[in-house]
Amino acid sequence: MENYDLHQAAILGILSSIPTDALSPANLTVPNSSDTTPLHLIARHGGLELLPLEVFTEENLTLRNHSGYTPLHLAAEGGHLDRVPARFFEHRLLSLQSNSGFTVYHVAAAHGHLDQIPPELLTPEVIDSRTHLQTTLMHEAAENGTLDRMPERFLTLEHLLERNLGGETSFHVAVFYGHLDQIPPALITPETILQLTNCGDTAIHAAAISGHLDQIPVAMLTRANLLFPSKSGFTAIHAAAETGQLSKIPRDQFTADLLLPRNEDGNTPLHAAAYEGHLDQVPLTLLTDENLDLRNYEGVSVSRTAIDRGFAAQLPLRFRPRTTTGFERFLQWIGLSRPTPAP
Repeated sequence: MENYDLHQAAILGILSSIPTDALSPANLTVPNSSDTTPLHLIARHGGLELLPLEVFTEENLTLRNHSGYTPLHLAAEGGHLDRVPARFFEHRLLSLQSNSGFTVYHVAAAHGHLDQIPPELLTPEVIDSRTHLQTTLMHEAAENGTLDRMPERFLTLEHLLERNLGGETSFHVAVFYGHLDQIPPALITPETILQLTNCGDTAIHAAAISGHLDQIPVAMLTRANLLFPSKSGFTAIHAAAETGQLSKIPRDQFTADLLLPRNEDGNTPLHAAAYEGHLDQVPLTLLTDENLDLRNYEGVSVSRTAIDRGFAAQLPLRFRPRTTTGFERFLQWIGLSRPTPAP
């Protein structure tokens, strides 16, 4: 049965209003429907310092909820590991894995609280330890924007180039989530940015897909890099056209052939721009009849894509469907005129 008062008090931060005799180990370890105890919630939301010392046992601190998280995991998430007695800072306890393979170290790294773990426990082996998706502590920090709170000695290529299950390095992850600026500039080189995932994506692909192309140094946005295809033929230009970032491409790189490569479906970046309503970012000089009539492998042209998606207004006038007047509709109704064909 749930101990509603303690669970609620822990979440609301009003633990001090609970009678001291109610804060017993027996009450604090009563699980709710998700196997989360008041101790889990207190570890996450704060208040561990209000608990009696007899609560702090290895058995209690390693209780697992339905996700496999212990109070130690949640203390790491909330930044309250500094309220846990020092005797529990043992590698065997901090390396306990959740159902997804997250250790206390991973959670602390993701939330920027590694500084609450004794430095001697943060070994290279710990930094490169893996979840079930093969993410390291660096991957977690890169995703959550806490790389700037990682110990400086670990911000090296050795750790940042470790790959997760999808072949992504911390460079891929950091730029995808908009945190590449937390990696030392000296490490952001063509060699690190052009590392390939299992799908053949570079960090430039990741930046273009996620809307963070402006984090890639301009010098690396070359034609060769922008046109480098993934295994499906998807280029960074396809992604930039899809996410409305064509305006971030250096003008000296923006020529007609940049918009012509085809992915595995035969779609060009122009198709992608037309589909998402970003043809207005393409220079008018490139919206030629020939380019707008480019067809994918299903025979659908760029102009047809824009029209079908409701973006006909972004096409040159000659490609827009002609508006039928009321008189013409009347003539059509009485059978004296045929409907105006769409382009």
